[in-house]
Amino acid sequence: MTSLRPLTISAVSSNFEREPLIRPFGFKGGYMSEIWQTVAMLQGASGRRGIGLCSQGVLWSDAHVFAGHSEAGGNALMYTMTEWALQRLKGQTFGDPIAMMESIRHEVYAYGKKITGHAGLRETFALNSLVGIDFAAWLLYAAENGITTFDDLIPAEYRPALGHRHAQVASIPLMAYGIPIEELKAAVADGYFFMKIKIGQPGTQAEMLEKDKARLSAIHAAIGDARTPYTANGKLPYYFDANGRYESKDTLLRLLDHARAIGAFDQIALIEEPFPEELEIDIRDIPARIAADESAHTDADALKRIEMGYTAIALKPIAKTFSMSLKIAKLAHERGVPCFCADLTVGPLLVEWNKNVAARLAPFPGLGLGLVETNGHQNYRNWAAMRAHHSAPDAPWANASRGVFELGADYYARSGGVFAVMPHYEALFPQK
Repeated sequence: MTSLRPLTISAVSSNFEREPLIRPFGFKGGYMSEIWQTVAMLQGASGRRGIGLCSQGVLWSDAHVFAGHSEAGGNALMYTMTEWALQRLKGQTFGDPIAMMESIRHEVYAYGKKITGHAGLRETFALNSLVGIDFAAWLLYAAENGITTFDDLIPAEYRPALGHRHAQVASIPLMAYGIPIEELKAAVADGYFFMKIKIGQPGTQAEMLEKDKARLSAIHAAIGDARTPYTANGKLPYYFDANGRYESKDTLLRLLDHARAIGAFDQIALIEEPFPEELEIDIRDIPARIAADESAHTDADALKRIEMGYTAIALKPIAKTFSMSLKIAKLAHERGVPCFCADLTVGPLLVEWNKNVAARLAPFPGLGLGLVETNGHQNYRNWAAMRAHHSAPDAPWANASRGVFELGADYYARSGGVFAVMPHYEALFPQK
């Protein structure tokens, strides 16, 4: 990257739009009714601009902040961090976007602790606030250096971790606590075969376990016999996300014992974030693939989780920045730990950034393709209008068919449209 032009930031700006949800979206003990879509603009010395998007996840990134403020207040705090970071960057020069992020993220994290009044602020809250800035930096860097494809954008040292080109990527929908079993069956009938199912239901640990056992029994009875061409045994893989609700290893092992008793154990492909991250439970003796998500804030945190026995990492370029996700992907690749891309209920353009990463990761074990979660279509009231901002909303690769995104030569040539001009967002920053 040394032969490329550095990133000089001559002007900055930001804006946001509030997108309502179809219904309250509940997890981690809270309910969201809207998601702020923030937009960051960086202008280079040449006058070229990069515009990056961010879907704010206050509840996901720090439930304490979400619970301690009004919903709009929590969003405003995260947006304030974005604006503060932009002003700090103005007039500075960096070798590349990764260097820029390393120079600012610790200061932004400290500022976040100050304005939230929360000394234990989760670092993911700060990273989430920087997502739009990071994407803007990558797009400006690309514009300044004549880079027009995603493959060329990836720095050389990170390319081994993103060296594949899948013809198909599985589309993972989200099935929250309250989704009726009939909707799961309908999703399977539509071709979805790898669904993210929330466990860790409300109540005491004992109540949670019984509810989760009952939910697992109902799911297995409904779709356990369904078949898919994408797994070696033809059965549907189960992907459970607990969002840190299980407070002991014993409780999780009892859920797995129940899965064995009903014949569902062999179909459990993945259990994500079963334990609160502060407990730091060694999980090497748990007989299931456990994935780290929100606990893997940074590459250093990801390494710690891998050493504790975690055998998968949920990458979130759309929540922890593309820059940090590259570092986590490289670390995981060097240690043989598979990755996939998880969602933050982001808009259609950010789905494409996630998909670009998922399309290049090594195939997930037991499957011959990559994995990308996307649930915005299930949750945004104005999803159709948001899709209209996509440069190619009706392209075959922009929409899942029978549970997968078909990624052909046109997709790779256009990099999912992430480099295309976005008139709707350009209009938020009129040229002066």
